[in-house]
Amino acid sequence: MKLKITFIMVLACASLSAQNINEVLQYSTENLQGTARFQAMGGAFGALGGDLSALNINPAGSAVFNNSQFTISGTNFNRNNDAIYSNTTNNTVLNTLEINQAGGVFVFKSRDDSDWKKLALAINYDMVQSFDDDYFVSGNNTQGIDNYFLNYAQGVPFGDLLLRDGEFIEEAYLDIGSSLGFTEQQAFLGYFGGIIDPVDVDDNNNTDYISNAQYSSVNQEFSQITSGYNSKFTVNFGGQYQENLYLGASMNFHSILYDKITQYRETGYDTASEIQFTHFDNLLHTEGDGFSFSVGGIAKLNDNVRIGGSYQSPTWYRLTDDTSQRINSDLADSDINFIDFRIINLFAPYKIKTPSKLNGSAAIIFGKKGLLSFDYGYQDMSKAELRPSSDPSFASENTFISNQLGAVSTFRVGGEYRIDAVSLRLGHRFEQSPYANETMIGDLMGYSGGIGYSFGGNRLDLSITRTEQDINKQLFDTGITSTALIDNINTNVTLSYTLNF
Repeated sequence: MKLKITFIMVLACASLSAQNINEVLQYSTENLQGTARFQAMGGAFGALGGDLSALNINPAGSAVFNNSQFTISGTNFNRNNDAIYSNTTNNTVLNTLEINQAGGVFVFKSRDDSDWKKLALAINYDMVQSFDDDYFVSGNNTQGIDNYFLNYAQGVPFGDLLLRDGEFIEEAYLDIGSSLGFTEQQAFLGYFGGIIDPVDVDDNNNTDYISNAQYSSVNQEFSQITSGYNSKFTVNFGGQYQENLYLGASMNFHSILYDKITQYRETGYDTASEIQFTHFDNLLHTEGDGFSFSVGGIAKLNDNVRIGGSYQSPTWYRLTDDTSQRINSDLADSDINFIDFRIINLFAPYKIKTPSKLNGSAAIIFGKKGLLSFDYGYQDMSKAELRPSSDPSFASENTFISNQLGAVSTFRVGGEYRIDAVSLRLGHRFEQSPYANETMIGDLMGYSGGIGYSFGGNRLDLSITRTEQDINKQLFDTGITSTALIDNINTNVTLSYTLNF
């Protein structure tokens, strides 16, 4: 009887291709989200405060609130991807609707002559990153998927890939992953998927492999669909000391949920090739949690000028991955379809430490007419780490990260102009590429605008933000080194309602 669903702990977790520089970057980046007012002004709130999402920039912002309030926000996320691969362009558009922010602040004003004029307690939820995305590439390439399997197979003894007496193919696939590792597991898929063969099929000690595919170039189609989120739940304490100093601290509890499905199709082989098609699909599921803290202060230099500064600690994530795969070709083993998305590899938990962040801010207040604000952020991405660093594979990847990534400077500027009950807002955001070589990921450029209307004590705010960034995506970590250039444009429309009490 064939197995339907199987769970096996894979001990050699460091060899999983997902646990690399791409994953570190993914969880180290927090996108500009939050309340509509915060987004409309480009997130330039480090010296302003008075907004629940501003706590992500400077936790002293809670002490600026004059009264208790509650805010909830919903966003329509629009992703537009132009993917260029082998001179072929494909466009995909994805729309999702989420409640991306909800929180409240409670302000307690002093009733005596204490130097502490007020204290504030804030609790806030922010979706700091939405992973919902979709892109599709197609084109002609001289590098086929056989190179992926050959790169993993070379050096692997052929005998390690063979089925034992009475062993099902899905059992062998999971056992090889558990006892030997990801490298041998991919070699196993390549052999039983019919893509590669040993040079000497009669020698169990054979470590050399050849491709069964014949081609000068092949037609390739690749799609990637991701979903999930990185959310942050913040517990914040703030206080106003005398008339001109605001201080605050936050504890941040992070939650990760991430799914990625890739589907690969390859055709266009020579007519003499026994292989005429290859399908290779992968599913990755990641979940986990993390913790960080932040401290900050805001000083009023006079009635018009404020400055702020904050420190956010590294975020310490604890994550678990599980993967599933499926493969097929003209030469695949007759039982290869029993290896599918129901056959699951479970990996041991691992950790990611993201770099700390520094932020400096300044703002000019024009009485009740409006304001202008500027923020500068700094984060050294070369300090990111996979852990445990004692694992040889993680140590090697950490060295690669420190060589490839560099310091990231972020500039945010925002303004607000008030006309009676109406507030008009504009913002701009620029974020440097995390790579020392900017051809991998380009600089991020963003623009935003919005409007708010005050109903006495309550307020309704609307914002539109647009960011654009070029990203070079390699289809696989090895074998196919050609990249697809993704022109990623995100347009978010956010509506927030604030209730004062």
